[in-house]
Amino acid sequence: MDFKSNNSCTWLEDENGNRIAVLEYPEVKPGIVNLTHTEVDPSMSGQGIAGKVTEHVANLLREDGRKAELSCSYAIKWFQKHPEYADVLADPEAEAEKAMNLGGPACGIKRP
Repeated sequence: MDFKSNNSCTWLEDENGNRIAVLEYPEVKPGIVNLTHTEVDPSMSGQGIAGKVTEHVANLLREDGRKAELSCSYAIKWFQKHPEYADVLADPEAEAEKAMNLGGPACGIKRP
Protein backbone atom coordinates (compact mmCIF):
# COMPACT_ATOMS: atom_id res chain seq x y z
CA MET A 1 0.00 0.00 0.00
CA ASP A 2 1.21 3.45 -0.86
CA PHE A 3 0.55 5.55 2.25
CA LYS A 4 1.08 9.30 2.16
CA SER A 5 2.06 11.21 5.29
CA ASN A 6 2.87 14.56 6.75
CA ASN A 7 3.87 15.19 10.37
CA SER A 8 0.31 14.84 11.70
CA CYS A 9 -1.65 12.64 9.30
CA THR A 10 -1.25 9.49 7.23
CA TRP A 11 -3.68 8.52 4.50
CA LEU A 12 -4.34 6.17 1.62
CA GLU A 13 -5.76 7.39 -1.68
CA ASP A 14 -7.76 5.57 -4.33
CA GLU A 15 -6.83 5.75 -8.02
CA ASN A 16 -8.65 9.11 -8.31
CA GLY A 17 -6.72 10.74 -5.48
CA ASN A 18 -9.59 10.55 -2.97
CA ARG A 19 -8.67 9.70 0.60
CA ILE A 20 -10.07 6.29 1.47
CA ALA A 21 -8.33 5.86 4.81
CA VAL A 22 -6.84 8.34 7.27
CA LEU A 23 -5.19 8.43 10.69
CA GLU A 24 -4.75 11.83 12.30
CA TYR A 25 -2.07 12.40 14.95
CA PRO A 26 -1.37 16.03 15.85
CA GLU A 27 1.63 16.85 18.02
CA VAL A 28 0.52 17.63 21.58
CA LYS A 29 3.95 18.07 23.19
CA PRO A 30 7.43 18.11 21.71
CA GLY A 31 8.04 14.58 20.43
CA ILE A 32 4.56 13.33 21.42
CA VAL A 33 1.58 12.98 19.11
CA ASN A 34 -2.00 12.01 19.90
CA LEU A 35 -3.66 9.46 17.64
CA THR A 36 -7.03 11.15 17.53
CA HIS A 37 -9.00 9.75 14.62
CA THR A 38 -8.96 6.73 12.33
CA GLU A 39 -11.39 6.51 9.44
CA VAL A 40 -11.78 4.15 6.49
CA ASP A 41 -14.21 4.68 3.64
CA PRO A 42 -17.13 2.24 3.96
CA SER A 43 -16.27 0.80 0.53
CA MET A 44 -13.00 -0.50 2.02
CA SER A 45 -14.54 -1.84 5.23
CA GLY A 46 -13.49 -5.28 6.42
CA GLN A 47 -10.20 -5.36 4.52
CA GLY A 48 -7.88 -4.58 7.43
CA ILE A 49 -7.04 -1.12 6.12
CA ALA A 50 -7.38 0.62 9.50
CA GLY A 51 -4.92 -1.84 11.03
CA LYS A 52 -2.46 -1.35 8.19
CA VAL A 53 -2.54 2.43 8.44
CA THR A 54 -2.14 2.24 12.23
CA GLU A 55 0.82 -0.11 11.91
CA HIS A 56 2.37 2.19 9.31
CA VAL A 57 2.02 5.19 11.64
CA ALA A 58 3.44 3.21 14.58
CA ASN A 59 6.49 2.36 12.46
CA LEU A 60 6.86 6.00 11.35
CA LEU A 61 6.76 7.18 14.95
CA ARG A 62 9.28 4.54 15.99
CA GLU A 63 11.64 5.58 13.17
CA ASP A 64 11.28 9.27 14.09
CA GLY A 65 11.75 8.61 17.80
CA ARG A 66 8.35 10.11 18.56
CA LYS A 67 5.88 8.75 21.10
CA ALA A 68 2.10 8.48 21.00
CA GLU A 69 -0.82 9.13 23.27
CA LEU A 70 -4.13 7.60 22.20
CA SER A 71 -7.56 9.22 22.02
CA CYS A 72 -8.99 7.24 19.11
CA SER A 73 -10.80 4.14 20.33
CA TYR A 74 -9.61 2.15 17.31
CA ALA A 75 -5.97 3.04 18.04
CA ILE A 76 -6.43 2.13 21.71
CA LYS A 77 -7.71 -1.32 20.75
CA TRP A 78 -5.04 -1.79 18.07
CA PHE A 79 -2.17 -1.06 20.45
CA GLN A 80 -3.73 -3.38 23.03
CA LYS A 81 -3.66 -6.19 20.43
CA HIS A 82 -0.09 -5.35 19.37
CA PRO A 83 2.09 -5.16 22.51
CA GLU A 84 5.19 -5.30 20.33
CA TYR A 85 4.54 -1.58 19.68
CA ALA A 86 4.39 -0.59 23.38
CA ASP A 87 7.71 1.24 22.95
CA VAL A 88 5.92 3.76 20.72
CA LEU A 89 3.56 4.76 23.52
CA ALA A 90 4.38 7.71 25.77
CA ASP A 91 2.77 5.92 28.75
CA PRO A 92 2.02 2.24 28.04
CA GLU A 93 0.37 1.74 31.44
CA ALA A 94 -2.06 4.62 30.94
CA GLU A 95 -2.93 3.34 27.46
CA ALA A 96 -3.53 -0.17 28.82
CA GLU A 97 -5.92 1.30 31.37
CA LYS A 98 -7.80 3.12 28.61
CA ALA A 99 -8.13 -0.18 26.75
CA MET A 100 -9.54 -1.91 29.82
CA ASN A 101 -12.16 0.82 30.24
CA LEU A 102 -13.14 0.96 26.58
CA GLY A 103 -16.40 -0.66 25.61
CA GLY A 104 -18.20 -1.10 22.35
CA PRO A 105 -16.94 -0.98 18.77
CA ALA A 106 -14.20 1.26 17.45
CA CYS A 107 -15.06 4.86 16.78
CA GLY A 108 -17.37 5.36 13.84
CA ILE A 109 -17.72 9.11 14.17
CA LYS A 110 -16.98 10.90 10.93
CA ARG A 111 -15.04 14.14 11.00
CA PRO A 112 -16.38 17.11 8.99
